[in-house]
Amino acid sequence: MSKRTILCYGDSNTWGAIAHGGRHDLNTRWPAVLRNTLGDNFWVIEEGLGGRTTVFDDPIEGTHKNGARYLLPCLESHQPIDLVILMLGTNDLKHRFGLLAEDIARGAEKLIQIIKHSNCGPDYDTPQILLMAPPPIGKLTDLSHMFLGAEAKSLELGQAYQAVAERQGVYFLDAGQHIRSDDTDGIHLDAQAHIALGKVVAKTVLNIFATT
Repeated sequence: MSKRTILCYGDSNTWGAIAHGGRHDLNTRWPAVLRNTLGDNFWVIEEGLGGRTTVFDDPIEGTHKNGARYLLPCLESHQPIDLVILMLGTNDLKHRFGLLAEDIARGAEKLIQIIKHSNCGPDYDTPQILLMAPPPIGKLTDLSHMFLGAEAKSLELGQAYQAVAERQGVYFLDAGQHIRSDDTDGIHLDAQAHIALGKVVAKTVLNIFATT
């Protein structure tokens, strides 16, 4: 059996950013834990970018942070892809965007639609899609002004994302049911959270492929 290819498309919490600087090592980041847990029959591609939004241009950090801009080239670069795992939305909570949880969920929905129309799955079909709601914001420290008012909205993302997943007929996982953000800065994940998330995602992935 050929390897199944999984693309993990996300922001700094997929890239593996450590609160206040640095990056978790190659075997600690949740996509790496996913890869190591799944074993040799799977190829896991880490595609995380700090500051990446769902579909919104960042007027300060740059238009390249818009997740919709790079998604299709990324899909075409790595095709055929069996499964795309999306975990974006935390950066959409920044105060400068002024978005509601429903707006952010609709941004994620646009990304799902791009994947569905990409023909980048096996035999030019549609890849399977797992939409992951990011964990709620934790205790904000030096990022409190940037994410002013984000805590309450972040608690609404799980339900809003689940509604999108049901509407689009894709798989769903609420990361906030399994991990929490590091209170060092309230945004990023510590090593324990990465490891826990990678194992939960691996179990979910195996269930997806058991039914497809």
